[in-house]
Amino acid sequence: MTAIMDKFEREKLEEELKESGIEYDPKAFKPGPLIRLMLRLSPTTGFKILNKKLGIKNDAFDKAHEAFSNIKRVDIFPTAAGGRGFILVLDKKTALYFYQNGDHFIYDGFELGEYDGGDVTIFDGLK
Repeated sequence: MTAIMDKFEREKLEEELKESGIEYDPKAFKPGPLIRLMLRLSPTTGFKILNKKLGIKNDAFDKAHEAFSNIKRVDIFPTAAGGRGFILVLDKKTALYFYQNGDHFIYDGFELGEYDGGDVTIFDGLK
């Protein structure tokens, strides 16, 4: 997304975050004019500058961006046997496993192989 959110989009995002139980303070995030300009012109560079200012290391994000930028297809599956987790399948060849650990999910490993396509309506029942 290269454009900065308009007021309606921002208000909708804040409402969705509140409904999800996520505390959000819009006044805590005030990027300066240089960062806002960079986010518009070059989002990747803008986020690198912003992350540096916020003390967030870019290494993990750079590696994730590099890994996912060439992925053409992502499928999502629930874990087998009714477990609380999900599987991300990348380009029908690599499965990444995530399992619930309390109030969040953790990465649990990967497998290589040939996989079927997922169900694109998997999130339709969620609020």
